[in-house]
Amino acid sequence: MKTMIRNPFITSGYVSADYFCDRRFESEQLVREMMNGNNLALVSTRRMGKTGLIRHCFQFPEIKQGYYTFFIDIYDSRSLRDLVFALSKEILEVLKPVGKKALQSFWECVKSLQASISFDVNGMPSLNLGLGDIQAPATTLDEIFRYLEQADKPCLVAIDEFQQISGYVEKNVEATLRTYVQHCNNARFIFAGSQRHVMGNMFLTPSRPFYQSVSMMHLESIPLEEYIRFAGTHFKRAGKEIEENAIIAIYQQFEGITWYIQKVLNTLYDMTPEQGVCRVEMVPGAIRQIIDSFRYTYSEILFRLPEKQKELLIAITKEGKAKAVTSGAFIRKYRLASASSVQAALKGLLEKDFVTQEMGICQIYDRFLGIWLKENY
Repeated sequence: MKTMIRNPFITSGYVSADYFCDRRFESEQLVREMMNGNNLALVSTRRMGKTGLIRHCFQFPEIKQGYYTFFIDIYDSRSLRDLVFALSKEILEVLKPVGKKALQSFWECVKSLQASISFDVNGMPSLNLGLGDIQAPATTLDEIFRYLEQADKPCLVAIDEFQQISGYVEKNVEATLRTYVQHCNNARFIFAGSQRHVMGNMFLTPSRPFYQSVSMMHLESIPLEEYIRFAGTHFKRAGKEIEENAIIAIYQQFEGITWYIQKVLNTLYDMTPEQGVCRVEMVPGAIRQIIDSFRYTYSEILFRLPEKQKELLIAITKEGKAKAVTSGAFIRKYRLASASSVQAALKGLLEKDFVTQEMGICQIYDRFLGIWLKENY
C-alpha cells in the first residue's frame, strides 16, 4: 500500500522509499554487508540522513522477511542502564505484532524483567516496562544477548549515536559490548555515529576493544543532480514546478546536508500554489519563515548560555569555519577573554552540541541558528 502524504519532503522519520532521496549505492552496500554477516560502523555528520538510510534498508524485502530488525537511538543516554532499557523496549515493540510465541521466547530469556509484565484474559502480554525495572543492567544485557543468539530469525541491531557509550558512567561498556557482539552469531550490528573523531577513535585505534571489528562506511552528501531529480519529480506530481537554480541555491547554502535541504524544500513546496512555479527568488523567504518559527527558541537558548560560551558561539558563527580558536589572532579579532577561557567555553559548546569540531575546524552545528545569530549579533 502506498502512503499518501501531504508534503513529500519529509523532515522527521522515514515514510517509504518513495519519499527517500537516492542513496542507492549506500543502501546496496549496507544491505550487502549485513547479509554477508559483517558488523558495520556508519559515520557521518548529524542530519546527513543516517537514520533514514538504516530504516530504508530495513524495509528491503530480503531484510524485512528474513530478519528481526531493531533500531535504537542512544543520543540522550548516559549509562549502560539507559542503553539496556532502550534495547529491551525496542525488542518488545518489534516482537509485539509478531505474536505470542516470539514474545514468549524473549521473556524466557530475560528473567530479570519479568516483574514488569502482566497478561490479559487472552494470555496476551501487557508491557509496562519503565527505566526503574532495569535493576541490574549487566544481567539484563547478558539476557538480551542470550535472546538474540537463540531468536528464531537472525537479528539486525542498529544503535544510533553509538559514540555516546564512550561517555557512560561505567568505564568498561566498550569492552563488555565488544565481547557480547563478538560471540553473538545470530545477530549483526550497525553502529551509527555523528562525531567522526570519537567514532574514528573507537574503531580505528589498536588499543580500543572495537578495533578492526567492523566494516567502516562514511555517509557523504547526496549528489546535487540526484536532489534536482528528486525535488523536480515531487513538485511535478503535485502539478507544480521548481526551478533548478532554486535547488542549487539551497544545496550550496547548506553544503549538501540532507535535513536542511528537506526542510527548505518542505516550506517551498507549501508556498508554491498548484500550477505554480517555485523560483529561486522564493528561497530566502522560505528560509526566513523557518528561522522566524524558531526565533523564540533561539532567544531562549542564547539567554541560557553562559556569557563566555555565548561570545565564542557568536565568534565561531561569524568566522564560518573557525580554525585555531584559542590562537591570539582569533581571540583579538573577536575580543575574547583568554586562551584558557576560550578552551573552557569550547568544551561546553561541544558537550552541548552547539558546535562541531573536525580536523581542528569549528563550525556551528545548527545552520538556521547560525543565520539568526549573524542577523542579530
